[in-house]
This record gives sequence, structure tokens and C-alpha cells, in this order.
Amino acid sequence: MNLSELTGVKLLGILILVAVVATGGLYYTVYKTQRDQNDAARVKLQAKLRENAELEAYRPKLADIERQLTSLKQQLEIERRIVPDEKEVDNFMRMVSGEARKAGVEVRRYTAKPYVNKEFYTEVPFEIEFDGPYYSMLGFFDRLGKVERIVNVANLMVASTRIPSAAKAKHNYQYAANETVVATCLTTTYFSHDLDPAGPASTPALPAKK
Repeated sequence: MNLSELTGVKLLGILILVAVVATGGLYYTVYKTQRDQNDAARVKLQAKLRENAELEAYRPKLADIERQLTSLKQQLEIERRIVPDEKEVDNFMRMVSGEARKAGVEVRRYTAKPYVNKEFYTEVPFEIEFDGPYYSMLGFFDRLGKVERIVNVANLMVASTRIPSAAKAKHNYQYAANETVVATCLTTTYFSHDLDPAGPASTPALPAKK
């Protein structure tokens, strides 16, 4: 069909028809798709706004929760110093030796005893032998009672330096003139099971004697 042969009314009708078809095509291909995307985005936005509104109620409590968390972390750190969760037996021996030097006594021997596994902790006992002045021995026990870690002392035996075997000392030493007593006792420290649920071996792997 030659458009030049069409009358003005027919040509106008054809143009209107083309415009309607084009508009319909645009509606279903572009506009409707965009509107559906906008509707979906609007639904997500409303859901996020509702979620934010629910969370907003907790804002006044946030500072209090953070303070509680900080306090709990500090308490946990203190508890780990009292009952460590790592089997640092060498550090325990160094700590005992350090307190002995400060008190003025000489630790002669560490003898490791078998570990004792409990539900939440492990007992790590050592028999120690030491000598020194009587009041220095008392000062040594006083110092052990004040360290951060829990240290229990049991089975204390004390004898004169003239008869050290009475305290079950393993050897005689060249004692200083001011030393009056030889002692043996069982010192026990503790380790938490927090990081090692299986517990340690039955005996320490470190050397048993110093």
C-alpha cells in the first residue's frame, strides 16, 4: 500500500494504531518490568525498615551489653591466671623456684606425680624437696599462698639438716651455716579443660627432677 494514496483520516488511523501497538509493546517489555522491579524493591525496603525499627528498641541497651561483655572478658582473664587453660608446667616450676629464692630457701628437687583428671580441671602434683632457715621456710609457704595461681601444699615433712632422711630427702647437701631444716611436700596446681577437653597424659612430659 502506498501511503500517499491514503486519505488523511485513514493515515491518521494507521498512525494511531501504530502508536497504540508501540505503547503496548513498551508497556509489556519495559515499563511493566521496571514497575515489577520497583514493587519488589519497595517490599524489600519496607521489610528492612520494619527490621530496623525492631532493632532500634535495643539501641539503649547496647552500651550496657558492651559493658557486661567487657566485665566478663576481664573476669575470664583473671580466672585464666588463677587456673590456666594451658599445661605450662615449666612456668609453674619457675614460679615456685622464684618464690623460694625470694623467701631464702633452696629447692633441691622436683618429682612429678601422675596427673589427676577431674570433670573441669586437671590436678598437676609435684613433690619438692628444699632446705633453708626455719622462718624462711614459713615465708616460702606464705608466698605460695599469695601467688595468683592456685597452689595447694600437702604431705609436709620437716627434719633437721643433720638428719634430712627423716623428711624423706633423697640426698644430703652441703648446707649453709644458717640453714636449719630440710623439708619435702606435695605441691599441686590446676589447669582448666577449656581448651583441651581430652585432658593431658597420665604423666608430664617434662623432666621430673631439677
